[in-house]
Amino acid sequence: MVVVMEINSNTQQIEAVNSKLAQLGYKTQVIHGVKRIVIGAVGDRRSNDLMELQLMPGVEKIVPIMKPYKLVSREAKEDNTVINVGSATIGGENLTIIAGPCAVENRQQFLAAADQVKHAGGQIIRGGAFKPRTSPYSFQGLELEGLEILREASQATGLPVVTEVIDEVSLQMALDYVDMVQVGARNMQNFRLLKAVGQTDKPVLLKRGMSATIEEWLMAAEYIISEGNGRVILCERGIRTFETATRNTLDLSAVPLVKRLSHLPVIVDPSHGTGDRGLVRPMSMAAVAAGADGLILEMHPEPAKALSDGPQSLTPGELEQVMMQLSMLIPAVGRQLPPAYVS
Repeated sequence: MVVVMEINSNTQQIEAVNSKLAQLGYKTQVIHGVKRIVIGAVGDRRSNDLMELQLMPGVEKIVPIMKPYKLVSREAKEDNTVINVGSATIGGENLTIIAGPCAVENRQQFLAAADQVKHAGGQIIRGGAFKPRTSPYSFQGLELEGLEILREASQATGLPVVTEVIDEVSLQMALDYVDMVQVGARNMQNFRLLKAVGQTDKPVLLKRGMSATIEEWLMAAEYIISEGNGRVILCERGIRTFETATRNTLDLSAVPLVKRLSHLPVIVDPSHGTGDRGLVRPMSMAAVAAGADGLILEMHPEPAKALSDGPQSLTPGELEQVMMQLSMLIPAVGRQLPPAYVS
């Protein structure tokens, strides 16, 4: 349930209600909305509890939440959550572009890519230091060296960086080097990892699992938020279906649906969603038209030489073309141009 506080409720009243909920055995989280503050409470609800809470000073009403995901639901928070990631924001009026190579391969490659992302107008740089691969013989990432390169790229460009973490060890390693951590599709239901990232103060980019339903995806976000970290960004990256013409089936219907069900920002990954660089541009446009708050795009200085995901990686010139076309679409869907956009 959520306890909706009156608009003019004060700090003491909010703390008193929060403390009372804790005494009654509820796990609580104070959620700051644009218009008012609500307190999300998860636990076994009893009728006597509701009556007692309703009479407390500052309480406007108590709203039961019937969905299994409580804290991520629109019932818990009506207005959209906006998340700061370094100098960038995700979920606001601007369309946020995250771009960069799939993997940090070496210092020269990644610093060049970071510079190209900034020139094209991207706001966040992506790059994998830890690479969970289907084959044990494929490139697994540079790990600590990769994290050091990510931090150097951030310092050189002034842009925040994101990397995927694959377990609790890699998470602890990454915290001092990156601005946002990513939980990949393979780990969407790694509940120990979800709890671990939920206990940090880093924004979390949560990718949808390869065969996950919308409810399972939102429940994964609930794991993170229930641990105290409300800075979760959802990422639709395609799901596995019977279709083999594309790497995955990009489920763009998930964007408006999830935005109806949840207050969390939603971005789209058309690179993994299609596996084909020729489809990245049109699916980027479609994702923005569907209401996505941002895109995460793979771009490599030389895709033919990429150690992973070369076929779906844009060239620097192609990234600039995507940004140019997005600049024409953004006003039509009520968004603003990225502040760093270079025409």
